[in-house]
Amino acid sequence: MSKRSSLIQGYKDPAAYLYVDWTRKTCNENGFSFSLLKVYREEIERHILAANENDDVDGIIVYYPVFNSRQDQYLQQLIDVKKDVEGLSHRYVFNMYQNIRFLDEQKLQKSILPCTPLAIVKILEYLKVYNTILPYGNRLFGHSITIVNRSEVVGRPLAALLANDGACVYSVDITDVQQFTRGKGIKKDRYDVVELDGWTLKDCVPLSDVVISGVPGDAFKFPTHLLKEGAICINFSTEKVS
Repeated sequence: MSKRSSLIQGYKDPAAYLYVDWTRKTCNENGFSFSLLKVYREEIERHILAANENDDVDGIIVYYPVFNSRQDQYLQQLIDVKKDVEGLSHRYVFNMYQNIRFLDEQKLQKSILPCTPLAIVKILEYLKVYNTILPYGNRLFGHSITIVNRSEVVGRPLAALLANDGACVYSVDITDVQQFTRGKGIKKDRYDVVELDGWTLKDCVPLSDVVISGVPGDAFKFPTHLLKEGAICINFSTEKVS
């Protein structure tokens, strides 16, 4: 693999530094050069714009949260789409929800997906949940999946990805349950969302052969007695123990 230069920008956040270490390790293992630029958050905008114009930089990662407000969304959209390796720019987000998988008509350049939802997809592929006999894009057909999280960072994108791959997805939030599907026989090009009035975990978990949870903190305990036998369970949240 030819070496490419990646610019990594960070701020003083202990969790971000852990992410930095793993990013550095992965870059080194795959033949990418890694450069960490530590700047104050007020300077990040200027450095992103400079990296966009720098031909020696092929990829840009900003470690969020920076301002922990809508200003972070502004920073995400500043990154040149050709250098956005996290899939956070509007074009990639739009493609993900619209089930547009490639950037070109020749289907040579895949649209980039956000890292945590993509990691869960890779886990499901490894566990053979995806049926490789079925056509690409339909390989979760026949599976029912419950996701306990509907955040804009992980839960909702993940529900869209899995539904676009053919699954019947139950997206559970604090107040309601939504069903993401491509319709009967997965005939639609992209998923639709239906509100399931009155539904709770008691209704969707027993129907699901995959359950994915992402609720941080110790206030929520998943009702494991609702799981059906043989269900695959994945948790992507953590809890700090003092």
